[in-house]
Amino acid sequence: MKLHELSPAAGSAKAAWRKGRGPGSGNGKTAGKGHKGQNARSGGGVRPGFEGGQLPLYRKLPKRGFNNKFAKVYSIINVSDLNKFENGATVNLETLVNCGIVRKENDGLKVLGNGELKKSLTVEAAIFSATAKEKIEAAGGKAEVK
Repeated sequence: MKLHELSPAAGSAKAAWRKGRGPGSGNGKTAGKGHKGQNARSGGGVRPGFEGGQLPLYRKLPKRGFNNKFAKVYSIINVSDLNKFENGATVNLETLVNCGIVRKENDGLKVLGNGELKKSLTVEAAIFSATAKEKIEAAGGKAEVK
């Protein structure tokens, strides 16, 4: 196969359509813009969110609360979810994502103490709640802060 023999997949490429090239082209004279008006002008049209002078939706809705852009969002897991792993296993964010227990990595892993842990595991996370740390260590495992 040579470069000049390559062609796009069927239906993926659309042929160019030159506008305003006479009546025979099927898109001449007004070039699909209709007759006069704001949208027919050069640089015409309205900005995004403009509703013809009516009070736009983004101004009608109330502003509420505060969004801290520096806040960290942790992927949360309970101690009871760790029973799926075998004894002596090392559990971290990557292994949890691979197993499908956690969907997204976010800014790290936070382990909470809900439920019982019956296996001895090494758990690597950004944050542990006090009860989670106690339960992991009581089961004979380690809680390592990463």
